[in-house]
Amino acid sequence: QVRLVESGGGLVQPGGSLRLSCAASGMIFSIYAMGWYRQAPGKQRELVAAVTSGGSTNYAASVQGRFTISRDNAKKTVYLQMNSLKPEDTAVYYCNSDRFYDRVIAEKPRGSWGQGTQVTVSS
Repeated sequence: QVRLVESGGGLVQPGGSLRLSCAASGMIFSIYAMGWYRQAPGKQRELVAAVTSGGSTNYAASVQGRFTISRDNAKKTVYLQMNSLKPEDTAVYYCNSDRFYDRVIAEKPRGSWGQGTQVTVSS
């Protein structure tokens, strides 16, 4: 059974940093593309960043240059390093997976959604 567990969220002041983790189990992690998504109150879930099985990355324009996605296949974990956080980054952050990168980018991954981790950016 595939399981994705997000962690690392919290309350941070504007300009601060957080690192999110997503631990996978029940899957051959190394062959999957992975994505980080977020959903703010009253808004649709959106793609934040994605990484291919080979390590190539894509970012939403709103986080380009501030966020970095990475993966550790040995630990079956994908990370999201978030720097220079802004109040508009406040959301629940989720990770998900798919064998096909196009589906991750298109916000249609077929993996299981975890419980997410809350990120709140506020002074």
